[in-house]
Amino acid sequence: MNAPRSSPLEGQPIASGGQVAELASPVPAVGDPKGVAEGVRTALGTDPHGDDGRRPIAWLHIVAPRGAVPTATSWCACGRDRSAVGRARVLALIDDHAAHRDVCPLRNSQEGRTAA
Repeated sequence: MNAPRSSPLEGQPIASGGQVAELASPVPAVGDPKGVAEGVRTALGTDPHGDDGRRPIAWLHIVAPRGAVPTATSWCACGRDRSAVGRARVLALIDDHAAHRDVCPLRNSQEGRTAA
């Protein structure tokens, strides 16, 4: 035979009369309602890191691990794409990349040169 299961509340008095617990009334808020955490701007303001129109157009990537052969890549949005392997060639590519700044058609407008 199966013994009746005992409930964890066994031996506790049972409320009679079917009383229902009343819900507490909501506490009135004090002050203005807050939409987000304090200190967070809710309205769109001016961007402190605004766009000034400048964009990178050339990259020089150099990898020189200790005890290994250095490599470098020079890339420009005008179509220039060069790479070098070895210390002497990487140093030459660095100089070439710096010199390209003066002749790059994207960086130096031809209109400004003829006007000057």
